[in-house]
Amino acid sequence: MKKAAVAVVLLAAACLTAGGLVNGGFGTFVADVQAEGGTAEENPEEERAARIDTSIPVQAGSRIAVVSKNVSGEFWDLIRQGMEDAVKDINTAYGFESDDKVTMTFEGPDDELNVEAQVNTLDAVIAENPTVLCLSASDMDSLQAQLESAAENGIPVIAFDSNVSENQLVTAFRATDNEYVGEMAGEKMAEALGEKGKVLVFSAQEKTESAQKRVSGFEKALSQYPEIEIADVIYMDQVEDMKGAMEEAMETHTDVAGVFCTNADTSDLYLELEKDGEQPAFIGVDATTKQQEALRDGTELGIVSQDPYDMGYQTIMAAVQVTETDGEKAEEPEKTVLLDPAWIDASNIDDPQYSNYIYHS
Repeated sequence: MKKAAVAVVLLAAACLTAGGLVNGGFGTFVADVQAEGGTAEENPEEERAARIDTSIPVQAGSRIAVVSKNVSGEFWDLIRQGMEDAVKDINTAYGFESDDKVTMTFEGPDDELNVEAQVNTLDAVIAENPTVLCLSASDMDSLQAQLESAAENGIPVIAFDSNVSENQLVTAFRATDNEYVGEMAGEKMAEALGEKGKVLVFSAQEKTESAQKRVSGFEKALSQYPEIEIADVIYMDQVEDMKGAMEEAMETHTDVAGVFCTNADTSDLYLELEKDGEQPAFIGVDATTKQQEALRDGTELGIVSQDPYDMGYQTIMAAVQVTETDGEKAEEPEKTVLLDPAWIDASNIDDPQYSNYIYHS
């Protein structure tokens, strides 16, 4: 299925604004725009809005409800910023004012492990009958009833960040290529260890699709190196105290040569552990402020980081495409768009080309 024009414009605009890497086949277009007199830096909002293809119908007054698996932390702050900027740009491009403006709400638990809170939030949001629902699933298997309820009420669902297992009720999905996140981390780990040694994996919750794919990608990459052993994989939702579980694993496997943490929470938590002597090579995910400090002081080998702003922006662009109720006019968004992660280490952490992948409060 071809990409709708609004999605093409979106990807270019998001990368243009924040100066990050360009995914897919849009690099030349963005480079050309950036060379045109510096307008992108002077008026980024006008530049983004001007490049939205307004021939694609969008329903005035649409209400987009976002239910995230978490609303706290630098990653989620940037997701939300990208979403809010997308809503502003749509309203500017289409000239929507007053009651015709597209609006957005952003809700969810403060803790990714609180699946019950997300379920309750979803129930309340669906009862309000939004035009579109955007969802990042804490548990890929626990939201089927809510997805069915949304479908029964004619509410399209756009999944982002983490999908659900039964995704036939999801209209579109916008996320990082999470299997590639794991593969990239695995290849970098093998290189750092000289292709031999024991490795520990500390992961986000096992029932989250993104975590599963990252672990799978990591295991796949290291399977090519017979002298590297994954000593243990510990998931945050399988233990009562993740920090305690990390400490116990490190004490049990005193000869561990490498540690991989699959998300911002586990990476930051690992950095809080008290450590003595020579430490294993550590690779984290998501370039949080704490991990940036660890890179600079040599505590962390590198980070496989995402572009949350772009993910949020693209999610809203997919959402507005499904607001048109006239089937003859509507243009379906591409079903799945996966964004490339980036490898961040001491050599490129200050490179403006990677600024989209460096998180901030």
